[in-house]
Amino acid sequence: MINNSFYDAIVVGAGHAGVEASLALARLNKKVLLVTLSLDSISFMACNPNIGGTAKGHLVREIDALGGQMGISADQSLLQLRMLNLSKGSAVHSLRGQEDKTLYHLNMKKTIEQEKNITLLQGEVAEILTDVKGKVCGIKTGMGSIYNCSAIVVCSGVYLNANIVIGEYRKEEGPSGFSRSALLTKSLIDLGISIRRFKTGTPARVDKNTIDFSKMTPQFGDKDIYSFSFMNDSFESLDYPCYLTYTNEKTHKIIRDNIHRSPLYNGSIKSVGPRYCPSIEDKVMRFADKDRHQIFIEPESNFTNEMYVQGMSSSLPIDVQLDMYRSIAGLENVNIMRYAYAIEYDCIDSMQLDLSLMVKHIPGLFMAGQINGSSGYEEAAAQGLIAGINANQYIDNKKPLILSRDEAYIGVLIDDLITKGTNEPYRMMTARAEFRLNLRQENADIRLTEYGRQIGLVSDERYSKFKDKLAKIEEYNNILNTNLSPKLFSSYFDSIGESIPCSSLTFKDMLKRANVTSNSLADNFEQLKNMDRRILAEVASNIKYEGYLNKQNASIKELQKLENKLIPDNIDYSQIEGLRLEARQKLNKVKPLNLGQASRISGVSPADITVLMIYLFKK
Repeated sequence: MINNSFYDAIVVGAGHAGVEASLALARLNKKVLLVTLSLDSISFMACNPNIGGTAKGHLVREIDALGGQMGISADQSLLQLRMLNLSKGSAVHSLRGQEDKTLYHLNMKKTIEQEKNITLLQGEVAEILTDVKGKVCGIKTGMGSIYNCSAIVVCSGVYLNANIVIGEYRKEEGPSGFSRSALLTKSLIDLGISIRRFKTGTPARVDKNTIDFSKMTPQFGDKDIYSFSFMNDSFESLDYPCYLTYTNEKTHKIIRDNIHRSPLYNGSIKSVGPRYCPSIEDKVMRFADKDRHQIFIEPESNFTNEMYVQGMSSSLPIDVQLDMYRSIAGLENVNIMRYAYAIEYDCIDSMQLDLSLMVKHIPGLFMAGQINGSSGYEEAAAQGLIAGINANQYIDNKKPLILSRDEAYIGVLIDDLITKGTNEPYRMMTARAEFRLNLRQENADIRLTEYGRQIGLVSDERYSKFKDKLAKIEEYNNILNTNLSPKLFSSYFDSIGESIPCSSLTFKDMLKRANVTSNSLADNFEQLKNMDRRILAEVASNIKYEGYLNKQNASIKELQKLENKLIPDNIDYSQIEGLRLEARQKLNKVKPLNLGQASRISGVSPADITVLMIYLFKK
C-alpha cells in the first residue's frame, strides 16, 4: 500500500538519537516522518536514569551549543545535579544529572509533538527502499505502507532482533518489555551492510519501601553549579539523594557459586559486551582481589517507588539475583520489581559510514546511535544531531558538518567510530580526546555555537546570549590584567598562606598560583564581585592552562596540516607501490578524507603515510 505523502526525511526510531535527528531536520524546515515501535518509548531511559557523567557531560553541553535538545530536556527533568571530578582540573569536570525518567520521556515527547514539521507514526520499518541509482527513496512498514522521502536516518538503538537474557530464560523482545524490531536487519543485509551482534545490560529495579537507607551513605547533589543548557542563566539544583552501599564477600560467594549459570560464562551469550560497564559477575570474576564494589541506589522518578541499583548489572537467574541483592547492607529485605537482564542486538560495522554518518555506498542513508556500535544516551544523541544536520545538508546539496578531533568530543566520537571502528560497545571517555584541555565542557559554546548558527539551528535568542558572553570574556580579561599594588592583595595572600610579593601583580598573575581560585578572588576583591562566576571560572581556566594550551595549540596546527591534505575518493590503494598489504586493505575500506584521518586508521603505519604523501605529491 503506497502512502502518497512525501517527506523530506524519515527518521527510524525515536530514542535519544532519533529525537535529536528529527528535531534538527524539522528545525531546519524539513518535513519529517518519525517512525517508532512505540510512542511510549520516545527518549525512554531504558538503562540508567542519568544524563551526563565523565566525558558524557561534555557531549551534552556540545549538543546544546549546536542547538540540540538533550540539555534543555535534561534540565527540565532533574532530580539531582552533581559535578564529577572536582578534585581534578577543569578539563575533566563533568556534569551528571539524576533524571526523572518519566518526566524526561514526557518532556521529549511533548517537544516532538509540538514541532509542526514532524509527523509521528507508531509502526515497524521493514525495508529501506532505494531507486535505480542506489539512492534511498523511502521505507516500507511491516503493515505494507510505503512512505517516500529524500533521506533516511536509522536510529534503531538496541531493538534490532533484540533478545532479553536472564539466566536460562530468553525472550525475543526489546528493552524494558518493549517490542523488538524483527524485520529491518534483513533489509540492511540486502543493501550490502555488514551486521554484527553486541550486548549490553541493566541492573534490577527495587522497591524503595523495602530498602533500609539507614545502613547506606546518602549522596546529595551539588549547589550553585551550572546547568546542562547554556540557555539557563540561573539554576536551582534539586536535592533528591542517592545512596551508597557496597557488595561484600557473601555477595561475591553467591556469584562465584553460581557462575556456571551465568549466560556470560556458560556460552549462551556469544555477543560482545561493553568493557567499561561490566556486569557484577564480570567484576567479581575479573577483579578477584577486590573485597567489595560500590553500589549506588538511585531514584528513577518522582512518579514511582522504583530505585535503580547502579553497579549491579547482571544476567544471572532470578533466584541468584534475589540472594545476591539481599546480601548487601540495606537491601536485606528488598523486593525486586524488575529483574536485571542482558540484551543482545544487531548493529552495523561503523566503518561502513563516512564522517557525515552516511553509508558510503548508499546515498541518503544515515545511521546514528547504538546501531553504529556506540553505548549510552549521550553518544547516541550526539550522533543523532550530526546525522540529522547532515541529512539536511545532503537534501540541500550542501557540504556536511564534520567536526574535527580538536573541536569537539563529538568529533572524537565520530572519528573513532568511522576511522578506527569498534569491536565492543563504544563509550566516550575523556582519555579518548587527545586535545581535552581545549575541549572543556564550560567552553562548548565558544567552540561550537558558530557552527550551529551557520547551519541554522542556533536561534536569535541563543546567539544573542552567546555574543553577550563573548563580550563579558573580553571585559573580564581586561580587568584581570589590571595591575594591583601589594597593599591591595596583602591581606588576601595572608588568608591563603602565601608569601606577599613586593612588586605589583595582576589578577591574572594571581590565578596562575595553584591555590588561588576564581571564586576566592571574587569573594575578596570588589572589582570582581559582580562578575558572572561561571564566565569568570572559564576565563580563569584559560589562564591556569595557558602554557599547556599553547603547547596543545601547536600540536593542533601540526595535525591540521595533515587534515588539510585532502585525498581523492577515487584512489585505488591496492595500486600504490610501497604500501603494505594491511594498509592497502584498511585504506580501501575506510576511504579517508585526508591524511590526518588516514594516519589514525588501525594498521596504517607512519611509513605508509609517508608513501601516501609522496604518491599524492606526484599526482
